Amino acid sequence: MGSEQANEKTQGTGRRAILGAAVFGAASGAVLGLPGVAGAAEAGPAAAAGRGGRGLKSLPKPAIIGHRGASGYRPEHTFGSYNLALDLGADVVEAGDLVPTKDGHLVCRHEPEIGGTTDVASHPEFAGRKTTKMLDGVATTGWFTEDFTLAELKTLRAIERIPANRPHNTLYNGRWEIPTFEEVLKWQDEQTRKRGKQVWIYPETKHPTYFRKLGLGLEERVAKLLRKHGKDGRNAPVMLQSFEPSSIQRLNQLVDNPLVVLLSTADSRPYDFVEAGDPRTVADLITPKGLREIAGYAQGIGPTLDLIIPKDANGNLTKPTTLVGDAHKVGLILTPYTMRNENPFLPAEFRKGSAADGYGDSFGAFKTYFATGIDAVFTDNADTGVLARADFLAG
Repeated sequence: MGSEQANEKTQGTGRRAILGAAVFGAASGAVLGLPGVAGAAEAGPAAAAGRGGRGLKSLPKPAIIGHRGASGYRPEHTFGSYNLALDLGADVVEAGDLVPTKDGHLVCRHEPEIGGTTDVASHPEFAGRKTTKMLDGVATTGWFTEDFTLAELKTLRAIERIPANRPHNTLYNGRWEIPTFEEVLKWQDEQTRKRGKQVWIYPETKHPTYFRKLGLGLEERVAKLLRKHGKDGRNAPVMLQSFEPSSIQRLNQLVDNPLVVLLSTADSRPYDFVEAGDPRTVADLITPKGLREIAGYAQGIGPTLDLIIPKDANGNLTKPTTLVGDAHKVGLILTPYTMRNENPFLPAEFRKGSAADGYGDSFGAFKTYFATGIDAVFTDNADTGVLARADFLAG
């Protein structure tokens, strides 16, 4: 670990206490620990953000996180998807994956390349914007948010990203525009008032090293908006996540929100490690030593489900790893990703048939993952997750 990272770790540990692994509520019906909704609204956005509330402790365990909203049923990262996730019972909505525009606004897209998630290809006025860029070392062709102003992006409409798996979602192509992060923060307050309970969001900084090199640093923009809306406190209902540990370390110096390091496959390297010449892989980060280091500046990890229970060569689940217990020992929560209902995304033993858009036994898969002791799970199908949790807690 470099001296700069060591310094950030020391400062982060001293700035705020690490939240323990038991920070999530113990029952699915846990009441969110906030002031009365009317009182919070009258007191302004800072009060509505729950600075005096119970923070992560107010969430049930295991919590259900709406992955990019209700992306099993609506095009992802749209207000249609976000609203439906809440309607279906999600405790937290991943709103959204944050990428910048040419003029410095943060918008919600799965990736900066938007050819697969918007109708940009059907806009002749933007045909000349199609290009090939190196995105985290991978040649990527398409249209990129950083080449558009916000006003230009607002002329586009969202489309379904994986139509082969979700042909029914294409019905909603063209219905919703691209939301900005500021719009999401306002939406969060509106939905909190409307629904009479605190709405939580879980945005991610996408490709932060790539954007910092373009002069479009994400963390400072995120922090500025959180401060503006009174949502930068330890108990604020906004968790922040990134696949790049240095992005989380940077956020740790800017805000007091709960922070989570996302973890891909064991043999992968975070791209900020690649850029810095750090040889470590995710396998190094999930050792007891690596987890202790993460606990110095973050409150949780978001591993791929395969790091919780690996699969064999045929795609069947094997024996759970020790990751859940190891992370809990150092006070880290686990919010693994991603549960989906469709066959191709399920472990082999839970598939039913081979149809790409067919549903398998996702309830069985949820139960298996819940039994490992995870604190939450990302899912494209929040309603399935809520029902599966009720079954699991009922024994």
